[in-house]
Parts: sequence; C-alpha cells; structure tokens
Amino acid sequence: MRLFNAWKMGQDQTKQQIEKGLHLYQSNQTEKALRVWMRVLEKSADPAGRFRVLGCLITAHAEMGRYKDMLKFAVVQIDTARELEDPDYLTESYLNLARSNEKLCEFQKTISYCKTCLNMQGTAVSLQLNGQVSLSMGNAFLGLSIFQKALECFEKALRYAHNNDDKMLECRVCCSLGNFYAQIKDYEKALFFPCKAAELVNDYGKGWSLKYRAMSQYHMAVAYRKLGRLADAMDCCEESMKIALQHGDRPLQALCLLCFADIHRSRKDVQTAFPRYDSSMSIMTEIGNRLGLIQVLLGMTKCWMIQKELDKALESIEKAQELAEGLGNKLGLLKLHCLCERIYRTKGQQRELRDHVVKFHECVEEMELYCGMCGESIGEKNNQLQALPCSHFFHLKCLQTNGTRGCPNCRRLSVKPGYV
Repeated sequence: MRLFNAWKMGQDQTKQQIEKGLHLYQSNQTEKALRVWMRVLEKSADPAGRFRVLGCLITAHAEMGRYKDMLKFAVVQIDTARELEDPDYLTESYLNLARSNEKLCEFQKTISYCKTCLNMQGTAVSLQLNGQVSLSMGNAFLGLSIFQKALECFEKALRYAHNNDDKMLECRVCCSLGNFYAQIKDYEKALFFPCKAAELVNDYGKGWSLKYRAMSQYHMAVAYRKLGRLADAMDCCEESMKIALQHGDRPLQALCLLCFADIHRSRKDVQTAFPRYDSSMSIMTEIGNRLGLIQVLLGMTKCWMIQKELDKALESIEKAQELAEGLGNKLGLLKLHCLCERIYRTKGQQRELRDHVVKFHECVEEMELYCGMCGESIGEKNNQLQALPCSHFFHLKCLQTNGTRGCPNCRRLSVKPGYV
C-alpha cells in the first residue's frame, strides 16, 4: 500500500510540474517552461508522465524552430510509447516523428511514418489523430510537388475535421490548402482558404493559441501579394509578424520576412527587399527550412534580374537548384528552369536556352501540371481551378464547358465536384 501511495504521489507531482510548465509557456516564459519540463523528464519514473512531458517539449521546440531537438525528443517518445505498450501512445509518437521530419523537409520519411500511423490498429483516440496524420502527409506530398496526392490528403484531413467537429484541425488544413493553391496559381482559392481559417479563429478561437491567427494572416498576405493587393498583403504580414515576435516563433518570422521581401520586390524596390531576404535566409538556415531557402533564393534571383545582374542571378539559381534536387521539390526546379530560360534568352545563349526549355517541359509532364481537357499548362498564370473527387484538377472553365462525366486523367467516374 505504501509503495502504491508513493507511486501515486509521484504521478501527481509529475502532473503538477507539467501544468506549471504549460502555464509558464502560455505566459511566453518559454525558457523557464523548458527547464521545468526537462527536470520532470530527468526525475520522473512514470512513463505516462514522461510521454506527456515529451509531447510538450516536442510542441515547444517545433514552435521555436528547433527542429533537430524536436526530432530528438520524438525519438525518445517512441521508446516511451513502446514501454507503455499502448497503441494510442504509439500512434501519437509516430505522428510527432512524422511532423519532426516534415519540419526538417525530410518528406519521404514523413510519408513513411504517416503510413505507419494509419496502419496502426488503435482505439477511437488513435482514429481522431488520422486527420492530423493526413495533413502532415499532404504537406509532405506538397513539398515533393506531388499535387494530386497532396490534395487527396488535404481532403481526407478536412473530412476528419468536419466529422469530429475539430475546428483547430480545419483551420490548419485551410492554411495548407491556401499554400497548395498559391503554388498552382489559383489565387482566388489561395485567398479563400486562409480567409476561412481566419473566420474559424474569430468564431471559435477564443481559447486558442495566437499562432492560429498568425498563420492565417500570413497565408492571406501571400495570396494578397500574388493578386497584386500589396497594401492588404503588408497589413496581414505585419499582424502575423507582430504575433511571431511576441511568441518567439522563429519559423513564422522567417516566412514573414520572406513575404515582406516579396512585397517590396513586387514594388520594384529591390534595395529594401534584399536585406529582408538576407534576414529570412539567416533564420531559414538556422532552423533547417530548406524548402523556405529555395523560395528566398528564387526571390533574390528575380531581384538580380530586375537589376540586370544576370550572372549573380545565375549564382542564386545554382544554389537553389542544389537544394531543390536534394529535396525532390519539382516545382522549385520548374521555376528555376523558367528563370534560366529568360536569362539565357536575354544573353542570346541558344544551346543553354534550349536545354532549359526541354527540362521545363519535362517537369510539367512529371508533375502533370496541365489540364487534361484542354491540354494547356496549369500553374503558369492565375487561373480558376476545380478538383474532381479523384483529386485531379482542371481549369474550371473546361469543366463547365465539357461537364464532369469522368476524369480524363484516371477515367474514374465522378458524380460531383470535389470537396475543395
């Protein structure tokens, strides 16, 4: 009996210390919270308590952009879950492992760990995590420019969110869908989805972390910039940056700096853009966001081209190409071939020009970035798109003209337009 009481007391103390850390963390006393949680991890003999505190450490390090530490704690959490011999704990720990790899742009590993989660036979608790698993997998497929599979995962995640009335998950999926449509240049949808996320924050987010508001504002800023509404883009980006600075959110700070730089470049103010690209690059390098680094280098390349510094533009392209090839980011490679095409046309270097034209079209074919109805490319200019239930997408005008009796890409019958 005495032994049981001691064990119970230890459990209670662990719980109290975890709650103390959470209170400090929510009060923006991050370093103090981390010290409290690390003490719990070192002293607690309760596996369930250790599992929970590892979850807190994983979340905190993710928001600070310390992705390698996040991964380290995720690996320890897997071992703790195995010790507990509970499928729900194991599913959650594999999800955290997937997220850690997603943040480090290890997209193939992310997909593999997500599939492990989905194959586990847990309880209803595990099934509720499937929406988050689908979202992480969708983000990984998007990082690899596998658009149909990315959209399929986002649709599944959205369905889980609706079925479980999970507004936080719905908010995150809407932000990812905004990113998805920004990449394939349907800017109306790229704005619609983060606006929907912002509505969810306003309607349901009273007790939520401010990161949800910051995230939706950032994605709205990206869409506004692409639509040429630069004042609106600046307002949203400033609001997002303010929250990111208050909460020490380094990853979001880097993205906002990139967006600020892109806004100034859109205004042809490259002298103001360059320092912001440099600051964004510094943080992206520090946290290991290689996908973000490609976007920074693309923006800098365009600035050099505005200044007609074509050799410097080619230097930036070379660095970005190395990153894009390493990650398997096909859309990044396509954009780089497109920029090279413009540079070599200006330089009058026909052989290099032809080489990049061929590579550009190979990327388009590989990513299936063309409308299966009219044959024209998708993602070259702003166009309204529509997905079928199979997650293949087409020009909206083509679907309206030809109907949706079947998908030309996969020959699957479609009864109605897709979820998103």
